Amino acid sequence: MFSGIIAAVGRITEITPREVGCRLHVDAGKLDLGDVALGDSIAHNGVCLTVVAREGSTFAVDVSPETLSCTVGLSEPGPVNLEKALRLSDVIGGHLVSGHVDGVGEVLRFDAIGDNRLLEIRAPKEIARYIARKGSIVVDGTSLTTNAVNGTDFTINLIPHTLENTTLNRLQAGSKVNLEVDLIARYCERLLAAERE
Repeated sequence: MFSGIIAAVGRITEITPREVGCRLHVDAGKLDLGDVALGDSIAHNGVCLTVVAREGSTFAVDVSPETLSCTVGLSEPGPVNLEKALRLSDVIGGHLVSGHVDGVGEVLRFDAIGDNRLLEIRAPKEIARYIARKGSIVVDGTSLTTNAVNGTDFTINLIPHTLENTTLNRLQAGSKVNLEVDLIARYCERLLAAERE
């Protein structure tokens, strides 16, 4: 589990094809790898991946074809939001995040409003019903709060701290982003559906 509070912006430096999927080589940037062991989980733009190698400030993770087919931001070198998995004693500054991307959204607007940015995203129809006004949403691994929801479109206000400490400052109209909806919404739907059966 994760909290959606980005610990560092790293960089995918190399992608090595494998018989199935690929291996990402990642420069961890400011992410402290001192307590990271082989087999630990690190979220990359909201995608939970397992550390398979580590040396100094770099590490490697393997990515399956399934993951590559339903996410964005992992198929080429470039910056990536990083967060280590939570420990039971950690403060949850964002919300509970599984690291399992529900769908890929498209940025409609990324407008400056003073030092802030108004981000508008169109979610895939099949997950839009889980997105609520003033609810939690994960965008490229970042825990955020929605301002408004209109059908499949929703808006978020990004403050300067978020813009300075994540890859979200690189967005523009047409950008694709990984989305994970709030776990509680999914479980509520399942419970209500079970009661109707």
